Amino acid sequence: MSRSKLLQSLLILAGLGAFAAPANAQFFFFDPPPPAPEPRMAPEPRMAPPPRRQPRVVRRDDDDDPGVVVDLQSGGAIYREPGVDAPPRGARGTNYAALPPDADPNYSTPVDFDGQVNFKLTTQKTVSDPTGEAAGTVTVNTRQRKLYYSLGGGQAVQYSIAVGKAGFAWKGAATIGRKAFWPGWTPPKEMLQRHPDLPEHMEGALNNPLGARALYLFQGKTDTLFRIHGTNEPKSIGTASSSGCIRMHNADVIDLYGRVAAGTKVVVM
Repeated sequence: MSRSKLLQSLLILAGLGAFAAPANAQFFFFDPPPPAPEPRMAPEPRMAPPPRRQPRVVRRDDDDDPGVVVDLQSGGAIYREPGVDAPPRGARGTNYAALPPDADPNYSTPVDFDGQVNFKLTTQKTVSDPTGEAAGTVTVNTRQRKLYYSLGGGQAVQYSIAVGKAGFAWKGAATIGRKAFWPGWTPPKEMLQRHPDLPEHMEGALNNPLGARALYLFQGKTDTLFRIHGTNEPKSIGTASSSGCIRMHNADVIDLYGRVAAGTKVVVM
């Protein structure tokens, strides 16, 4: 076929294609380019899971009741004396109270929680006095974990107590220099250095580690920083678990508080 006839045939075929192909058709004499990729949609942002509800911060005091839970956020009375039901609203135990005349107001809390104390939870009994001390003397026998209040006539009231842990035990002679009713608790600065999470002060309440009453031991005019007091951990009575203080059931320390006065001799042996 001659060259002119070949060109003529190509022109005829091109004309026919123009009529047959859509108006927007394109013709390539080489491989067509690949189709443009579809634009990627940005992924929808994932919703962050809701934050987990954190438990309330509860700390433990390590003054005289290691292991006792004290709620430092609310400062509420989360402890309930064993054997005592929750008091009805407005019941005795939640009312403001006049302090006993011998209670130091700077160390006492004028709120009456005595109605929430189980007075059946007691260890007191009258025994032959083993101390040889004069009537009106308080004697603490740390080995026996007993406290004696000498009545005279060879008799004494005996109570079970908790005493100091090894390294914290204290012995000597002192006097009761201060009495407190539902005492507030101010940890010594040495304790705050060891446990900076402790509160600087806590008002008297059922969960206060000093319990219902406190008798502060002095040598002369110097506070020894040791005391005889109640507890919010009754299971500890009879053990060596305090930081040196003498701990009693709340019913027992209330009884002892009513027997002694400021200036009473205390012997810790």
